This record gives sequence, C-alpha cells and structure tokens, in this order.
Amino acid sequence: MPKALITGITGQDGSYLTELLLSKGYEVHGLVRWASSFNRQRIEHLYLDSSPYKDRLFLHYGDLADTGRLEEIITTIRPDEIYNLAAQSQVRVSFDLPEYTGDVTGLGVARLLEIIRKNIPAARFYQASSSEMFGASPPPQNEDTHFRPQSPYAAAKVYAYWMVRNYRDGYNLFACNGILFNHESPRRGESFVTRKITMGIARILAGKEKVIRLGNLEAKRDWGYAPEYVELMWRMLQQDKPADYVVGTGENHSVKEFLEEAFDYIGLDWKDHVAVDPVYFRPVDVNELLADATQARTLLSWQPRIKFKDLVRIMVDADLEKIGLQSPGAGKKVALEYGFDWVKG
Repeated sequence: MPKALITGITGQDGSYLTELLLSKGYEVHGLVRWASSFNRQRIEHLYLDSSPYKDRLFLHYGDLADTGRLEEIITTIRPDEIYNLAAQSQVRVSFDLPEYTGDVTGLGVARLLEIIRKNIPAARFYQASSSEMFGASPPPQNEDTHFRPQSPYAAAKVYAYWMVRNYRDGYNLFACNGILFNHESPRRGESFVTRKITMGIARILAGKEKVIRLGNLEAKRDWGYAPEYVELMWRMLQQDKPADYVVGTGENHSVKEFLEEAFDYIGLDWKDHVAVDPVYFRPVDVNELLADATQARTLLSWQPRIKFKDLVRIMVDADLEKIGLQSPGAGKKVALEYGFDWVKG
C-alpha cells in the first residue's frame, strides 16, 4: 500500500487529493495546524466511523515553520509521496504579513526538501506552485515564461519553485513543480473572489445580504475545476522523470465575466448587487493570467474537461443548496458526467 503525506490536507486541494488517493488504495497522512477552532469540514466525511477510508487516513499536528516536528513526522511515516499544498495563500493578506508568508510559503519548502534529502531521498515530492509567479509577464504563460512576481505571496512561491529545481538538479530528488492557474470548486475558501460571489448570491436570494463588495473587476484569470487539477498532481509523480508543468484551461475571463455568468444563471442583474470597495484592491495587482498548458497536454495526456460556464454553475448550485435553497440544477450533474465519481463530498 503506497503512503502519501499531504500538507494543507484540510484545504480545497488537500481534501480532493485525499479523496483521490484513498480511492486509489493509498494510506494517506495529513499535516494539520493546531488551532482552537476545529476546521476540518472538507475532510470530515473521510474519517468518520461510517467512512470506508477511516482506517487509511491519519492526521498529524505540525507546521511548515517547525523543522523539528516536520522531520519527526516524515521520518516516522516514511511516505512514498509528499504533496506540499500548505501555504499562506491569500495574495492580499501577503502584503500585510510578508514575513510570515515568506517563512511558511517559501522557507517551508526548503525545510521539507532538506528533510527529504537527508532521510528519504527516494520519496517523490510535489510542490504547489502558482500562476501568480508570472505576475507582470504578458500572457499566455508557460514553463519558459519569466517570473515577475507582484506580491509577497508570489515572491515566496518563486523562491520555493527554484528550491525544488535546485534539489532536483543538485541531489537528484524526484521533485516537481505544478504551476497551477486558478482552480475553483464548492470547497473554495469564502474569502476567494469566486466563492465570495457564489456564496454572496446564495445569501442575497435568502434575504441575508444585499450587496457583494469586491475589488478589481477587470482582473482576468484562467479558471479551472479543482478536482481535475489534483488528478494532475498525482499524475506528475507517476512519470518516469520529474518535471515542471503549467496547468490551466487555456481560456481566461475577468471577475466581471464571472459575475455576469453567475448572476445570469439565477436571473438577476449583477450591477444591482455588487459594489466595488477599495479595501479589496491589492497594492500591486496582476492584470491577466492565461495558461499555455501544451506540455501537460502532451506529456500527461491531459485535456481540461470542466470549462468556465460549467464551473460557475457547479459552484452556484452547491452554494444555493448549502444554504437550503433550490438551485437551477444545470451544474449539478456535470462533475459526474465528466468522470469525477471519486469526489465524495
């Protein structure tokens, strides 16, 4: 039975990756930070007594800033694969917490790589890199595009990216960077703009909210479906040789277009329910991100299945149902129709 360790297991990607690996017969270990509030809703269904996976899922308290604890966990488990999905991942927040972001998002990767080098050099390592690293570089962006980070978060991710490359080249570790463009789902955190929109719609229809306050509506992003992207994380570590891959749909849309699609879906005009608030603007913003995923399509035999309209409808349907409202339903069957039958919750 292969063993995997996932940092950031309670996040959107971590929860979907956990489901995928469990469905493939893995024993899965997850790193969770201690907090007084219990934040494991995304994986709760996997470790309850009623879950068929509860005997193959184990959680460990730890933090990417704590080298000693990381080494204790990794040397005890001795995983075959390590997926580093943990980070301080809020771009806007990284301007307020640049030192913390650098320590966790950047140096945390160096800690993991050094522990692997010294203790389990045969393990395979996946680093969650980000399209934010491209920053001001004009689209489309691929593996050869120069990094021009526009935030402390992006700068920390660039450091982590190059550490992966250095440990791969210098120590022959099987280490990959997955440069994933924006990927969303009903499990996306509510502070991220797409989920803020779809949850806002649900609250507006329920009479609990009148206005959604947002920042830059003109920013363009390449938005894909998170469960589809975690499949590629796993696939990268199954290749004969390690490499870095850009992952995206190859089409981008503005925040305004996301608003239009989501509000049109439920028959409202977004202009009546959205206010632009300067508090949500970043000191420096990224105008346009668009993936050229030719290498992933060629070497990993991949084509994106869920596109923009289906993604928006999946998220709106889920948030309407979560708040107890009837959804239009057009997005409800899409994920299963495209083969995401391993998604359990």
